[in-house]
Amino acid sequence: MIYSTSLIFIMFYGGFGTNLNVAKPVLVKSILLSTIVVLFTAFLVAGFVYFVFDLTWLQSLLIGSVISSTDATSVFNILRSRHSSLKYGTNSLLEVESGSNDPVSYMLTISVIMLMTGQDISLPIMVFQQIVFGLLCGFCIGKIIVKILNTIHVDESYENTVLIFASSIVAYALANILGGNGYLSVYICGAILGNSYIPHKKDMVHFYETLTKIAQVLIFFLLVLLVTPFELPQVIIPAICIMIFLTLIARPLSIALLLTPFRAPLQQITVVSWAELRGVASIVFAIYTVLYQVDLPFDLFNLVFCIVLLSLSIQGSLLPYISQKCHMINPHVDIMRTFNDYQEDNDISFVKMKIERY
Repeated sequence: MIYSTSLIFIMFYGGFGTNLNVAKPVLVKSILLSTIVVLFTAFLVAGFVYFVFDLTWLQSLLIGSVISSTDATSVFNILRSRHSSLKYGTNSLLEVESGSNDPVSYMLTISVIMLMTGQDISLPIMVFQQIVFGLLCGFCIGKIIVKILNTIHVDESYENTVLIFASSIVAYALANILGGNGYLSVYICGAILGNSYIPHKKDMVHFYETLTKIAQVLIFFLLVLLVTPFELPQVIIPAICIMIFLTLIARPLSIALLLTPFRAPLQQITVVSWAELRGVASIVFAIYTVLYQVDLPFDLFNLVFCIVLLSLSIQGSLLPYISQKCHMINPHVDIMRTFNDYQEDNDISFVKMKIERY
């Protein structure tokens, strides 16, 4: 429950902070990356696990599905801390792709879990419901909240903040009740609110940025409490092998196949491939598999824990170095301009004027 709730706010702020006006030139590529590449990566990892570790195909696909999503917050925390803006619109490409691929990974994970637990479902109908109701709920709730916020004027910003806080929960709950993808609904709702004019948006940005960081810290803190250290050696070798294959083969191949037709430079393909860090979403999806008591030869939770730690420590640490070596750093662009929390319009303006002496 705590993990799912925390992920709701992380997904909401992922959409809320995405500046769609800046991301328009790369929006098509971002959507393709967050859907086709996630699916392709999951199946490549599944094939690797199937042949190397001798698991069943569904067990292998479950592992690939859980770790196919990426963590936008981790990527941009690193880039923001180094004030590193990337060329060719890569900032927006990574932001939209990383923020929107979690619903696809969740949908794929749940589908495999349903098949493995023998539940009587129609996969095409379930996928249709997940996508359609997820999109509709997020869009409608987002538009309704924007209309309310611009119609009812309040003096204190916290009143609007509470309403938006509630809207993220309603977007998730309503989509789930209707059989839709709750995380997709939350992301769409956040994107609509973040890219619409609403009063006191600056205060809301600060609130949700703090809330998201608390949610991430809480997830990792509880994760450490759930991990049993003496069980980790049982999964460390599979985790390292999967991590190497995912980082050096599956993800780069998927990215290259998609971005090459768009004539993307090799440097951009390299950085985009390396910047796909695993994060909190993979941990939450791994917990779902444990709750459903899916049959696996080893503890998937411990496996994902090791993969996430390896990804954040190795990929995350080397991301600035890789970006610099690929000559992808753009010193003339402020990375904050790709986010909605960049306040270009301020209440105070500073004007420099030269007064001649007579």
